[in-house]
Order: sequence, then C-alpha cells, then structure tokens
Amino acid sequence: MDDLLKLDKQLCFSVYVLHREIMQQYRTILEEIDLTYPQYITMMALWENDEQTVNQLGAKLFLDNGTLTPLLKRLETKALLTRTRSKEDERVVKVRLTVQGLQLKEKASCVPMQIFEALKLDYADMVQLKALAEKIVNNVGNS
Repeated sequence: MDDLLKLDKQLCFSVYVLHREIMQQYRTILEEIDLTYPQYITMMALWENDEQTVNQLGAKLFLDNGTLTPLLKRLETKALLTRTRSKEDERVVKVRLTVQGLQLKEKASCVPMQIFEALKLDYADMVQLKALAEKIVNNVGNS
C-alpha cells in the first residue's frame, strides 16, 4: 500500500506533467498567431458558432464570467471580435467575430497538426487520449 504514495504511481502527477507539456507546445505554436491558449479556445468556439452570448460561450468553455470578460476584452482590443449589449435585454452581451477574427481561422488551421507533430502523436492516439479524458470529465460531472 505504501507504494501507492510514490510520486510515479500518482495519476494526478502524470496528468499535471502532461498538462504542462501540452500547454508549453501550444504556447510556442500560438505565439505565431498572437494568441494565448484561452484566447485560442475562445476563437475556436466562435469559429464554430459566430454569434453567441457571453454566458453561452462561458458554458461551452467551462469559464466563469470573471475569467471570460477580461479575455474577451483582450480579443476585442486585438480587433478579433466585438461585444454588444442585446437590445431586448441589456444584461445579455453578444459576441461576434470581426472580419479579422474570421480571417484568423485560416492562419490557425495548421495548429492541430503542429500539435500532433510536437507531441509526437498520431491521430488515433489523440482520439484515444481525448476519449479517455472526456470519459473522466463526464463521469465526474455526472456524480
């Protein structure tokens, strides 16, 4: 039983190291398109569905408004998106991509393949790792 307390036996440590490695690879690759990782995932969510409310975006990205609002402000400063209050309900803020934001999608299209290469993963490995990660998130989220 004592062996279970060794660092190399800990799932949390392996996941922590993996997270750091993946984020470092993203950081390096995303510098080329002048985005941070949180900005990148926000842009991906908007490329999938251009007009969303801040609340919809936060739910999709698992980010609270306190984290998302400054992130959106920085993307707005970069002229990649706009935020406007709903005419029907002033409490609702809608987020839309600008032309520059839409054009950035083409520059970012190489990021996934660069990540596969940087992590020395093939597509099947990535699918397997992603499926396991989603299983854990779903199991924990449903308890």
